Amino acid sequence: MVIMHPKEFIKQLPHDTLVSVIRETEQKTTGQIRVLISHKSVTDPVAAAQKEFVRLGMAKSPEQNSALIFVAPRSHKFAVIGDEGVHAKCGDEFWQELAKTMTEYFRKSEFNEGIIHGVRKVGELLAQHFPRN
Repeated sequence: MVIMHPKEFIKQLPHDTLVSVIRETEQKTTGQIRVLISHKSVTDPVAAAQKEFVRLGMAKSPEQNSALIFVAPRSHKFAVIGDEGVHAKCGDEFWQELAKTMTEYFRKSEFNEGIIHGVRKVGELLAQHFPRN
């Protein structure tokens, strides 16, 4: 397994496209979506994502409708998590299916497409359950 340095991983991501997709999806919802590329190796990406979720203040939204896509390229791991309000609306099945599809992209080294797919799917979920008035 080749360990990818986070800076190399980030260079491959089309920053402007990613920001544009996040902005576009957030315009349809009161929710918030963030993508975090970790510079650390992690053994448990869900626990690491939950820690970053809290550190970033995402757990403080009144409607509990934030979501985080956490990627740790050094470890070849990622997690997608949502706040309690989001999770209550979709349950485990949504997250498992999303992780499965993103994994398929990542296995083909289509990191941009995988992350953008994740942002769009989470955005659709947020827009459905937490629409912007």
